[in-house]
Amino acid sequence: MGGRADARRRDGLIVLEGAVSVAAALDGGRRPVERILIRADKWEKSGKLRALARAAGTRVERATAEQIDAVATGRTHGGILAEAGPLQYVSAADLARGDRPFVAMLDGIEDPYNFGYATRSLYAAGAHGLAVRRREWGDSEATVVKASAGASELLPIAEVESVESAADLFKEHGLAVACTAKRDATPIYDADLSGPLFLLVGGERRGITREFLSRADLVLEIPYRRRFSLSLGTVAAVSVLAFEVMRQRRSAVPPVP
Repeated sequence: MGGRADARRRDGLIVLEGAVSVAAALDGGRRPVERILIRADKWEKSGKLRALARAAGTRVERATAEQIDAVATGRTHGGILAEAGPLQYVSAADLARGDRPFVAMLDGIEDPYNFGYATRSLYAAGAHGLAVRRREWGDSEATVVKASAGASELLPIAEVESVESAADLFKEHGLAVACTAKRDATPIYDADLSGPLFLLVGGERRGITREFLSRADLVLEIPYRRRFSLSLGTVAAVSVLAFEVMRQRRSAVPPVP
């Protein structure tokens, strides 16, 4: 098992597990899907997935439970998995294009489950793209895909060198730079988040650096109904922020031509 998994990593392949993850990879079209294995008892119920695979030119194989288990790295695959190549990133400049782009960056979130959950919220709330530091994802990449319910395959992602370089680039493209902090902050319900926006959310340990704060156009806080001195968890904070951006954009008055 370990040897086969190591061989797959050397070949640049990861194992995506579960119908949702596999379908998202096919639908997103941002990584090559080499082959899909479907357990025999799931074959008849997987017609939609097999149709997506045919459209993408991906090989689909009917497999036994033993064959599935020999390739799987986890136990939540539900009898469906795929061997896939590396994700194709877009450029950060590409994320800044379009009408009122909303780009987020998740920095310092080391837990792949939390990263995936946060990405799911951003995608559901309508973010246009996600910026990430360059890193070696290793086995955690498939976990991100699964935890995000496939959103990480559908949301355009760009690699950047640092949060500061990302802030400079997005500012040059006309996006307001925003982050959260406790001091000298504006409640999110009083801030204008309806325009072009680059939002940095720091992990619970790393937080936001002073250097980034010096670049921020908006320093935000999430107001509480009760007295409570501790911050929200990162996933909860991302969800609140992303859906407030969505709310403001839905209610924003369109500009007069």
